[in-house]
Amino acid sequence: MRSTSSRAVRVGIGDDCAVLAVPRGHELTVTTDLLLETTHFRRDWHTPEAVGHRCLARGLSDLAAMGARPLAAFLSFAIPPELAGAWASRFLRGLLALAQAAKVPLAGGDTAQAPGGRPLFTADILLLGSVPTGTAMLRSGARAGDLVYVSGALGGAAAELATLAAGPGRLRRLRTASREHPHLFPQPRLAQGLRLRSLATAAIDLSDGLSTDLAHLCEASQVGAEIEQALLPVHALALRSRDPHALALHGGEDYELLFTASAKIPIPRTIQGVKLHRIGRITPAPGARKPRLSLLRADGTREVLENGGWEHFRTPASR
Repeated sequence: MRSTSSRAVRVGIGDDCAVLAVPRGHELTVTTDLLLETTHFRRDWHTPEAVGHRCLARGLSDLAAMGARPLAAFLSFAIPPELAGAWASRFLRGLLALAQAAKVPLAGGDTAQAPGGRPLFTADILLLGSVPTGTAMLRSGARAGDLVYVSGALGGAAAELATLAAGPGRLRRLRTASREHPHLFPQPRLAQGLRLRSLATAAIDLSDGLSTDLAHLCEASQVGAEIEQALLPVHALALRSRDPHALALHGGEDYELLFTASAKIPIPRTIQGVKLHRIGRITPAPGARKPRLSLLRADGTREVLENGGWEHFRTPASR
């Protein structure tokens, strides 16, 4: 299998280091993400292709949230001996298929045998991207009066994960890589991030859940936010659940873009086929004893929007 070629990679796999060319007038963006067996995937739930796709998608989504264009990817993994053959090949096939679609070359990395009596698969993906100097979207740019938007639909990844957890018999219909599988094959919003770079005041990708990631953005910007439940774009898979709005607010791993923009700036309804939805507004920084986030329910009542998404060292390792 060959990785995507790129003018940014002057020297790729085969030497002690890769040599990259950063475009003139651009800054380098760097992100790294761990993929841990039993925390982020299970062998009996996820195909190797889905694991490889998700491994790369996590980093690409971070680049999208910054408005960055991918330059190169670096993959290192520790693999149990029993996975070193066909499973590893299928894992790389899934990763490289997304790399080709995103036009990002795999420029290096490392492999090792996982240690221990019951070794688990662990991977680290490093992504490099570039943005014109001074234009990267940050979490810290939101201001009171800005409007809050999300791309795509929410809650689908959590709903599909629940289907996987319900039993192996339901896996058959979830094996195909397509846009209809938001958990198994999430689609990083790279093209949308590039376009939003000139429109958004702040941005973050929805990896941990809307309630958690919105809190991160508001903390960085020192503001509050009010979300309107009736405006949430709930994924069709989540609509089948008992509480669709809970999945949309707290489910996580949607890898959509959450961003803010001035109310004076017109935001397109779609970017390359992906819909953009206004879901709320940014409010002034709350007092010491007041909640930072609030939820306006469809019946007009207002309540505190609790942080119900994923948080390391707080949430049980079940994703």
